[in-house]
Amino acid sequence: MHFIVKVFPEIIIKSQPVRQRFIKQLRDNLRKMLSDLGVRVNVQRDWEKIEINSSSNDQHLTDQVSDLLARTPGIANFYLVQEYPLGDLQYIYEKTALYWGEKIAGKSFCVRVKRHGKHDFSSVDIEQYVGGTLLHNTQARCVDLHKPEVLVPLEVKDNRLFVIAEKTQGIGGFPMGTQDGVLSLISGGFDSTVSSYLCMKRGLRTNYCFFNLGGRAHEIGVKEVSYYLWNKFGSSHRVKFVTIPFEDVVKEILEKVDNSYMGVVLKRMMLRAATKVAESLELPALVTGESVAQVSSQTLLNLNAIDRVTDMLVLRPLSTMDKGEIIDISRKIGTESFAAQMPEYCGVISVNPTTRAKLWRVEQEEANFDMAVLDRAFDERHAQNIDEIIQDLDVDLSVPIVSELEESAVVIDIRHPDEEENSPLVVTNSLLKIPFYLLNKRFPELDQQQRYFLYCQKGVMSQLHAANLKDAGHLNLGVYRPEPKSACAI
Repeated sequence: MHFIVKVFPEIIIKSQPVRQRFIKQLRDNLRKMLSDLGVRVNVQRDWEKIEINSSSNDQHLTDQVSDLLARTPGIANFYLVQEYPLGDLQYIYEKTALYWGEKIAGKSFCVRVKRHGKHDFSSVDIEQYVGGTLLHNTQARCVDLHKPEVLVPLEVKDNRLFVIAEKTQGIGGFPMGTQDGVLSLISGGFDSTVSSYLCMKRGLRTNYCFFNLGGRAHEIGVKEVSYYLWNKFGSSHRVKFVTIPFEDVVKEILEKVDNSYMGVVLKRMMLRAATKVAESLELPALVTGESVAQVSSQTLLNLNAIDRVTDMLVLRPLSTMDKGEIIDISRKIGTESFAAQMPEYCGVISVNPTTRAKLWRVEQEEANFDMAVLDRAFDERHAQNIDEIIQDLDVDLSVPIVSELEESAVVIDIRHPDEEENSPLVVTNSLLKIPFYLLNKRFPELDQQQRYFLYCQKGVMSQLHAANLKDAGHLNLGVYRPEPKSACAI
């Protein structure tokens, strides 16, 4: 297995010390994440690319590595390379045709060769021979040296031939760890999940802060989507998930604040608490999913009034995006299904919310608020490493975890359909496929005399959902975690 990874172009144009630091960070990130696959992988770097090599040619491993590279910040694109001993021109054509013969059918193409070392033929000789033979022996439309529809890249290095078998686009951005950390205020909906993703894509170590307005199901859902985002795009660096109980804060606002100013005051209380959390974690900035004028609290005047409550930098990656763009990104990164099924807990609903908040009036309304309530909420916060998110579930909600199944047991694969398709579960037991976001609705419809075991590749999501179902009164379930434990995505 051999991959060539091209780094994001913005990295290449930086000064040499910065470029070297960024590429080294990307290499280190890849080494850490690839080691979790349980296979030794060599990662080498130079000034513009990183090469990944393994002695294994297992297709499943290749697919896993490709999936990891496609979602790692800092990568512009990458190539799956097939390596062969160098032969004559006919041999080079034959190996090239294996991978490109069908891809150029009905299209214009050209062959481009990079050559290093001394050989009996030149790069142009290879391009002409391979290109002409491909045109003659395939269904390609024509050779176009200027604007081909398909570019067929080859590389000859001393006595080795490298055929670029497949090119895949990365997500771009900067490697995780090259920037400072931030605290993202996350509710689990479209906006906060997409804004968190955009920060991770830019290399920001994104920690999460959730304000619990009273719903256990909502908290579990937000933990799930936060874990999903971290595990998919930022698992090279450990971050925190912080829960702040905000029920009493909401109650105080409902009782003490004028109806039209409730939304603005609630956001200011959240920023106050989030600022203290960020300072305790030594994070220099907050992140929100607000988009200008999307709702009443997000007009420019209201956002200005909200931001006056903190001296900390507040990043709003979605500030000029419309809802359609946000949903499109959510769909692309796999959080749409989370957001669409996320329970809503709206603790503060203004009948006629102001869109033109005046700072003096906001401060006047807050003068009636007992700040000791906010202080108590902050003091009662619960912070944990995001990879240990399962540990805060109540002991009485623990469920059995098994590595071997009884013959009568039914397994429910709760992974996201994309994850399930990339790494299908093979068991001899009866198998149901119910994505996590449909489980609460579908599980009560199943035969409750049957015993079920939930499955996801790391077991975290399975335990969260099993505990949630047990809390709802379903005692006929457990978690299936086969050995050895997989270190792949959910």
